[in-house]
Amino acid sequence: MSERRARPSSEDPRNTSGTDGSTEAKGSGGPKGARAARRSLWRRALTPPPAPAPRPSVPHGPSPAPGPPEVVSVVQSALYRDGVRVSAPASLAETFRELREQPDGMAWIGLARPTAAELHSLAAEFDLHPLAVEDAMEAHQRPKLERYGETLFVVLSAARYLDAAEEVDFGELHVFVGPDFVITVRHGAAPDLSAVRRRMEGSPELLRLGPEAVLYAILDSVVDGYVPVVSGVQNDIDEIETEVFRGDPAVSRRIYELSREMVEFQRATRPLVGMLHNLMAGFAKYRTDEELQRYLRDVADHVTHTSERVDGFRQALTDILTVNATLVTQQQNAEMRALAEAGFEQNEEIKKISSWAAILFAPTLVGTIYGMNFSHMPELHWAFGYPFAIVLMAVVCTSLYFVFKRKDWL
Repeated sequence: MSERRARPSSEDPRNTSGTDGSTEAKGSGGPKGARAARRSLWRRALTPPPAPAPRPSVPHGPSPAPGPPEVVSVVQSALYRDGVRVSAPASLAETFRELREQPDGMAWIGLARPTAAELHSLAAEFDLHPLAVEDAMEAHQRPKLERYGETLFVVLSAARYLDAAEEVDFGELHVFVGPDFVITVRHGAAPDLSAVRRRMEGSPELLRLGPEAVLYAILDSVVDGYVPVVSGVQNDIDEIETEVFRGDPAVSRRIYELSREMVEFQRATRPLVGMLHNLMAGFAKYRTDEELQRYLRDVADHVTHTSERVDGFRQALTDILTVNATLVTQQQNAEMRALAEAGFEQNEEIKKISSWAAILFAPTLVGTIYGMNFSHMPELHWAFGYPFAIVLMAVVCTSLYFVFKRKDWL
């Protein structure tokens, strides 16, 4: 626990003790009374109604086989005191009991896709707001930061780059931060909070600062997870640019899919900028450790840089899509022009062939008529019949040649 909460003062805006600084003013019965005083109507609102008792029935056969064991979604639960882990309870009930026995301790509970019953038990124990619990159960929330009394509710969108599929996988993380507890509810494979826990346990001086330090470490891990995603997307964009100018027909689909991922990435990073500025203002208001405020400002700088890169990626993909459409249009125009030129050349050849066919058809017609060998054909015994036929063929062919030549068919 941080010294700020271990030694509350009357100047701390979150201090609910008397002006003399005594913690007994929080409620009768010491720490147990203080924890009991936190529970309000929210607990009754979150507690589901009891199910009706089943009617007894007489079995008519062998008893059914026992079902599969209940899947527990608690990834890891641990209690810390003065920056050092003191226990690792195996269940939520043990965590609640040990935290009540150690008023100066801090519980860090990690859940992965928890059940409604587990979230309701956490809400009843730590007085979580029903709206925040509902968001954590339903998931599919946009990144946001909300305060409910002494509890902060943070929704984060983590991301990781899958090299094999060349796509971005997004996961959702909900964080409840209270005076003596941190609860993480993870929906998805990212981020790897076990690495965050190891990092914090390896830095007792940082973990000693309390739940705010854990929140900083989670934010820092999520933001650091964006770095390989940015590198992978940059590499994809470079490859897409090469494919665009190479004329790959499948590049349009890849541009569209990556553009959709950048829209999702933008939704994950853009709200974080405002969230971290609000969180820094809250850290200053509640006089959080100065060193922790510096760390948070560093995370805010990284988020701003990442958000600007993502905005640039989206604009670059839009420009690439426009260039690709222009290149495709130019390629189609070139192909149409080539087809038109080929058609024109083919028409010219057809004209020449048709012209020579017509020229050769004339003598063939004359020769065919005079070669029918009928007995009573006119001019059959005429002395000038043969020269006349030859002259007639020549005149007809010459006339057709000049006619086609004048029409540029030859």
